Amino acid sequence: MHIPDGILPPTVAIGGYAITGGMTWYSLRKISRSHNPSEQIPKASLLTAGFFVASLIHIPIPPSSIHLVLNGLVGVVLGYFAFPAILIGLFFQAVMFQHGGLSSLGVNAAMMGIPAILAYHLFQLHHSFPQGERWANAFAFLAGGGALGLAALIFTVLVVTTIPAEVNAELERRAIYIGLAGYSVQAVIEGTFTMLLVSFFRRVKPELLSDAIDN
Repeated sequence: MHIPDGILPPTVAIGGYAITGGMTWYSLRKISRSHNPSEQIPKASLLTAGFFVASLIHIPIPPSSIHLVLNGLVGVVLGYFAFPAILIGLFFQAVMFQHGGLSSLGVNAAMMGIPAILAYHLFQLHHSFPQGERWANAFAFLAGGGALGLAALIFTVLVVTTIPAEVNAELERRAIYIGLAGYSVQAVIEGTFTMLLVSFFRRVKPELLSDAIDN
């Protein structure tokens, strides 16, 4: 899902940096207003490392393979810490493993970070329903799968609308649409993984989730 260097026109890349700059400022502003934000830094660091490593673990699903993105899980657990955490994770993925690129870093961060923030707010909706495992699990699944699905949709729109003139546009579009169908399967996997992990946190360490609610 990482958009590499050279794919997007300069105006889109600059626009991505503008959006990411604004979202980073807004997230840091929300974090600074939360109760004792420094206490959440170790948790944010751990989730940033998990987000960074997830892209290196490929799961074979013929005829290709996938890797977890985890932007929904990061959003559910970290709240507004999620956006800077994803930005940092993407930066190191681009520098160390060439997953994505530095010119497209702003677009990639916005593409994965904004759905993470939306996933956080979506998961919070479970408090509006009767307390219990069922609703929390349902919203965790929707948050995890929905964040990946939204990021994949943004990726598809960006790439389809900016295909370079020198390539076979029809063939590229067909490949991208097939990829989008594959992401729908991955969204179910991400949703299930997020649901299982949130259920585990609620049973053994519920404060990991309640901290995010305070943001």
